[in-house]
Amino acid sequence: MRALRPFALGVLLAAAFFLYTSHRFGPPASWVTRDPVRITEAQASPSLDGEEQNNVDVYKRVVPSVVNITSTSVSYDFFFGPQSQQGAGSGFIIDKEGHILTNYHVIDSARKLEVILSNKKHYPATVVGGDKSHDLAVIQIKAPGLQPATLGSSSGLQVGQKVLAIGNPFGIFNGTMTRGIVSSIRQVQEPDGTYIDEAIQTDAAINPGNSGGPLLNSHGEVVGINTMIASASGGNAGIGFAIPINAAKAVLNDLVQYGRVRRPTLGIRPLPMPMNRELAEQLDLPAESGVLVMQVVPGSAAAHAGIQGGNQRVYYGNYEIVIGGDLIVEVDGQEVKDTQDLAHVMNNHRSGDWVTIVYYHGKKRQTAKVQLDEAKGGTRT
Repeated sequence: MRALRPFALGVLLAAAFFLYTSHRFGPPASWVTRDPVRITEAQASPSLDGEEQNNVDVYKRVVPSVVNITSTSVSYDFFFGPQSQQGAGSGFIIDKEGHILTNYHVIDSARKLEVILSNKKHYPATVVGGDKSHDLAVIQIKAPGLQPATLGSSSGLQVGQKVLAIGNPFGIFNGTMTRGIVSSIRQVQEPDGTYIDEAIQTDAAINPGNSGGPLLNSHGEVVGINTMIASASGGNAGIGFAIPINAAKAVLNDLVQYGRVRRPTLGIRPLPMPMNRELAEQLDLPAESGVLVMQVVPGSAAAHAGIQGGNQRVYYGNYEIVIGGDLIVEVDGQEVKDTQDLAHVMNNHRSGDWVTIVYYHGKKRQTAKVQLDEAKGGTRT
């Protein structure tokens, strides 16, 4: 019995400690009874309003046409060892033959291209053609059951019009979609120094990897190709820009058939500075604006049309210029005030097109029909 006393004392102390702590700190949680949580729950999912339903419909209809493009290029480390680098962008299918329109900078310098469709299937791709100055490229895949996007028109776009941007930047996820409005239509300069005429400026967020994806109107028609974003933070919050789809449609056949754009040229060397009233007065020109022809390339379109270059070398500030040549003021009914206007007109034509040029030979206003040549080395005049 004496041997059991310490054990009984231990049990008694443990029971006393349990009763003390239970009464002091409350019963175990399992003994507590609480009222159920009362939440306010909707009786049914609310119906979408008209704009929301349209956004959903456009997304479902267009996203099968939007692809992810992964490019693999080779760079070299400090010891000239080759290293593989990958980049990602978007694009969209334009026909059943598997042609895909995207940005040139998405596929630039790529040794290998892979396309991931919205159904997550992977296909190798080949470059069909590229146009660096327009930041456009066409690649192609061989795949069944492709769904092409519908190409609209960018000529009727207005500031304030709603637009939707869709891209497939990640490949393993579904395409992303953002919306905004057209905030401006203007010329912009890309990071490599090239210009985009009539670029579509929008506040629709352009997510990383969305370059090359379509910018859509509210009908789901492609009106632009998302190309870049101007952002102080480097993120997707900023001003987005898209290449107008009409600029792409104008060169698509060249890219597919020839692998390049047969950019037209007159075959002239223009004055390297904008014309103004002061310069026009000093040179005794008949108009205050236009493109002064300093030199005509022998055998060029301008030469065949009888347009003449200058014959007297002078200095204007630090510039050595040649004066005495003809002054072009109009091409195909469009006023030409400077070389930028002339380049814009050239972008809307292909080599072999016939255009009507209005120019001054001395003080005499003349008209000539010119068949445009194919530019060499990227020249536009």
